[in-house]
Formats: sequence, structure tokens, C-alpha cells
Amino acid sequence: MQTIALIAHDRMKEQMLEFVEHHKDILSKYHLVATATTGRLIKEKIGLEITAYMSGPLGGDQQIGALVATEKVNLVIFLRDPLTAQPHEPDITALLRICDVHNIPLATNRKSAHILVKSLQA
Repeated sequence: MQTIALIAHDRMKEQMLEFVEHHKDILSKYHLVATATTGRLIKEKIGLEITAYMSGPLGGDQQIGALVATEKVNLVIFLRDPLTAQPHEPDITALLRICDVHNIPLATNRKSAHILVKSLQA
């Protein structure tokens, strides 16, 4: 089964929940992984099964990066907050880079995320 990673910065979590709710039928067909709070919110508020790793600042971005590097993630949706500095910015940059290195589709905003998820229907 293919795996989709879902990550959202704090100010983007509500947008992630709206996105997941909107695409629930498609996403429910995939194995989902997420960083801690994002995963917990998706499970509690939307009811999808999801594997939650550590919080991003505590190493969750790196855990998901390791899954990308070992080809265990097929798509990453990372709703980033581009206007707020993140204390773990090097980890975020490393995750974006590893997606590029391993040619893994990556969406960093809602519009690109919608396009990628819609492409799964084809």
C-alpha cells in the first residue's frame, strides 16, 4: 500500500484538517503518516487511521525524511507557515531536500496539495 505523509505547522493545522476532510475518500485508501499533533488531530477530528511520529521540532520531520529516503513514503503534503520562523528550520530544509533527491512529490501549500491528491484518482 502506498504511503502519504501529512505535516502542518501550527498555524496551518486548521487548513490541513479542512484539506483532509475534503479529500477523506481518497486519503482513506492510503497508509497515512504524520508528525505528532497533526496526526492526532486528523485521527480525533476526522477519524482516519494514521501513524503519528514525533513532533516536528522533536525529530518528526527527520523521521518522515528517513521514510522518504528509504522509499517508504510516496507523497508528502507539508503545509508550511512561510511567514513564521521555525526553530527546527534545518530539519524542514533537509526534508524538502530529501524529497527532491528521491524524486518524491511534495506539496507545500493547499493548491499544490489538491493537485497532487486529485492526481491519485487517475
